Amino acid sequence: MSTPPPELARPHGRYGVDGDYRLIPAPVVFGGYLLVCLAAAVSAVVLLFAGRVLAAVVGGVVALTLIGAGTSVLRYSRRGKFEVWARLLTALGLRGDERVLDLGCGRGAVLLAAAKLVPRGSAVGVDIWRPDQTGNCARATWDNAEAEGVAERVELHTMDMTALRFPEASFDVVVSSLAIHNLPGNTARDSAIDEALRVLRPGGRLVVADIGFTRRYAARLRQRGAGEVTRRSVDWRGWWGLPLLRTYVVTATKPVTAH
Repeated sequence: MSTPPPELARPHGRYGVDGDYRLIPAPVVFGGYLLVCLAAAVSAVVLLFAGRVLAAVVGGVVALTLIGAGTSVLRYSRRGKFEVWARLLTALGLRGDERVLDLGCGRGAVLLAAAKLVPRGSAVGVDIWRPDQTGNCARATWDNAEAEGVAERVELHTMDMTALRFPEASFDVVVSSLAIHNLPGNTARDSAIDEALRVLRPGGRLVVADIGFTRRYAARLRQRGAGEVTRRSVDWRGWWGLPLLRTYVVTATKPVTAH
């Protein structure tokens, strides 16, 4: 595999941390999590001094697990996802003139990395821009595109990934990172996979990284006639909370001829 360009793993934009759609400010979430970790650690110490060694050991394991999981999530948000996608995108061996689509692009972590690899092409991001605790919005993505120096070849669209308003065979590559699992139900997830395959050009490639439902994505792609379908776990850089919640990558190719 080719070595990823350093700029892919060291972005210049402001991408925040991965969060959910509950409108609780990220500092409040992390502050609460730190308090839980501290409480677990203090409880373990108190139990140890009280002579309850077994309970103290259990409490210590819980505290260390919580701290490790929190550290893993933070690292994934700040560095891990960029390292993972730098390798995934580099492995595609892009010529530089492709048109790339990112489903659920958020603040542009993957979208803008792809844009750096297509100086003569374009990178298109779609999202519904639903506000979340990290400040997800189109303006934040545009600001990041400017910070990364790729704004001139980036397009952003407010669009539902289950009903893309693009013609068939519009893109050479379709990517998605930790987005499809957020859709409400398997029917919607199947529709997103179907749409991704529809807008791919014959011979085009799909790369989806997610923390859930990846077996379903792979099965759906095979059902819809995609070729070279693979599913694999990424290494520790893709752990979203220690090995408890791993990132899996599904790849596929759209057949050049219809089945």
